[in-house]
Amino acid sequence: MAQLQMFIAGEWVDSVSGAEIATINPANKEVIATFPRGNQEDVDLAVKAARAAFEAKAWQEILPAERGRLLLKLCQLIREQKDELANLETQDTGKPLAQAYADVEVAARYCEYYAGVADKILGETIPIRSDVLNYTVREPMGVTAHIVPWNYPIQIATRSFAPAVAAGNTVVMKPAEDTPLTALRLAALVEQAGFPRGVFNVVTGYGMEAGAALAAHPDIDHITFTGSVATGTSIMRAAAQNIKPVTLELGGKSPNIVFADADLDDAAHWVVRSITQNAGQTCSAGSRLLVEASIRELFVAKVADLMATLRVGAGLDNADIGPIISDKQLQRIESYIEVARDEGAEIRVGGRRHHEAGNGFFFEPTLIDSAKPGSRLAQEEIFGPVLVVLPFGTIEEALAIANGTEYGLVTGIWTSNIHKANWLASRVKSGQVFINNYGAGGGVEMTFGGYRKSGFGREKGLEALKHYTQVKNVAVKINL
Repeated sequence: MAQLQMFIAGEWVDSVSGAEIATINPANKEVIATFPRGNQEDVDLAVKAARAAFEAKAWQEILPAERGRLLLKLCQLIREQKDELANLETQDTGKPLAQAYADVEVAARYCEYYAGVADKILGETIPIRSDVLNYTVREPMGVTAHIVPWNYPIQIATRSFAPAVAAGNTVVMKPAEDTPLTALRLAALVEQAGFPRGVFNVVTGYGMEAGAALAAHPDIDHITFTGSVATGTSIMRAAAQNIKPVTLELGGKSPNIVFADADLDDAAHWVVRSITQNAGQTCSAGSRLLVEASIRELFVAKVADLMATLRVGAGLDNADIGPIISDKQLQRIESYIEVARDEGAEIRVGGRRHHEAGNGFFFEPTLIDSAKPGSRLAQEEIFGPVLVVLPFGTIEEALAIANGTEYGLVTGIWTSNIHKANWLASRVKSGQVFINNYGAGGGVEMTFGGYRKSGFGREKGLEALKHYTQVKNVAVKINL
């Protein structure tokens, strides 16, 4: 069992209080490591370190291209350490090893992508009048706070860290208390890559302590948060006290809309994959299946058959579906199975803990039919491998059901009729729309974010850079 430390101002340190937390492997409930239980004092130290690094001449005068080279070096180190990072991610989250390797590669790609744009963050010239030169510049926000969830720790850490640093900010990161391992390993690689001291700081601890202190800190300049609506709301309140901007990527109840004219075998494959990846613990999981009534039985049977072939087991054994992150989350999923029964829905596949997989927090992939569009089952985010079937008769009905929740993160549309697909794509309230695919490989280049209670602001792609910069307008009077 390892005893880990936080990373503040280029130093590995214990918490000021000396208190610790343990992280466990959800596949077997064994303790992997202990790490510091940070609080307000530790957050203060990290923010001061990040502020000092931001104001330092070394970072203020660094060439944008050099920031890019630092990120490229980090990308190289992540790829060189992919085996260690993937194993850490799998032990900490429980996800299958193949998915952990994919996450590590995506983390490397974020560093690579934003390294390439660090020296291409451009302003504009704006025509005013002949004797005025008016232009804008994009400047870094300053000290940025990054509160990272437990489901994709290394991916989401680099998803916000890389554009923030590419734009010239310094970072204080608070990983989830359930999954701190890869964030701390990332800090070691940042140090090895040669970033100046204090540019990247990691404070570990509970969200209600270290996370809340970071969100409410008066000397941060921007907050990025991925997680639940309830926690996102608390972070907005804290940020409002100090008038700080936030980027929020919150929950989802994303639909796959399948028409009778779709390639049903391909659609079924992706419908299952979109709800079982990471054991369904994904904000963008395709948790609602909207299927045209004329093919309902045929298509649901295909989905059920595919679900029945999936192997549930430990991530290090590279099963198809790993464990749920914790007993608390497992109990939450079970509570929704009771909701399904109370609402009169039919459990076609699964619906139980999977005891054969081992001593961990395993749950069977689950397919629930005969739910009502307005039911809790069809409205609330379950965050597990639970798919709810909702039939529709017309395209207008499909649109109404798709838009009929408080979320709006991702929509999948499956049809061979491009007119139908584009009609829907232009009308669904969703930050991402995929036609005849779901996720498109999760490209780092693709703008990602939500409508409604799925959040606001955008991650990934060039769009993310706008949230880590602020615009200054300069007007120069020309006198001859």
